[in-house]
Amino acid sequence: MIKGFIFDLDGVITDTAASHYDAWKKLSDEMGWAFDHAVNDKLRGISRMDSIQVIMDHNNASLDEATIIELAAKKNEIYVASLETMTPEDYLPGAKELLTHLRTEGFSVALGSASKNAIKVLQQLNATAYFDVIGDGNSVSKSKPEPDIFLYGSEKMGLQPDECIVFEDAESGVDAAKAGRFYSVGIGPEERVGHADLRFDTMAEATLFEVKAYFKELFG
Repeated sequence: MIKGFIFDLDGVITDTAASHYDAWKKLSDEMGWAFDHAVNDKLRGISRMDSIQVIMDHNNASLDEATIIELAAKKNEIYVASLETMTPEDYLPGAKELLTHLRTEGFSVALGSASKNAIKVLQQLNATAYFDVIGDGNSVSKSKPEPDIFLYGSEKMGLQPDECIVFEDAESGVDAAKAGRFYSVGIGPEERVGHADLRFDTMAEATLFEVKAYFKELFG
């Protein structure tokens, strides 16, 4: 029986992709690195340190660890400053409605995000009350595609993986859900999240009614 839901943040609850892109672009420009939307797409769902490594690999760049940590912190400062303009109007269409519906029906709900700024984002959205558990980039050491962040969420909710459905918009996130033996709902195009158990193009389509209809044997 499904008793809990675990949500990624960026691309599922809200979309901070533009803010992330602008921050990485500004940092890359300062470093003289090439950075575009194709490179940015490779950063979806992975940690900040893994992201900077992807950008460096793309540019055949090599830096010592202390410098990499410093640059990652600088990118984060640019990004966090942009969050101040986020408001409760910035949910993705359908996300707030789904979270509200889950609360009404008494399901447990966790956040499972690689972001270390997840709490700040939830506060800006006024969304904290929708979540029983908040798992973010500070909660586990191994990021997606390892399943650790989702296992953290299910354990804190007191549930087994097969009692939870994970919502993800990233290939690495769906990989993580599958690795942890969770049920998965992919948000986005077939080529990115088509390996999820169920896929929707947008969160607006991912209603609780549709999810229950597909996983009907798991809801009793």
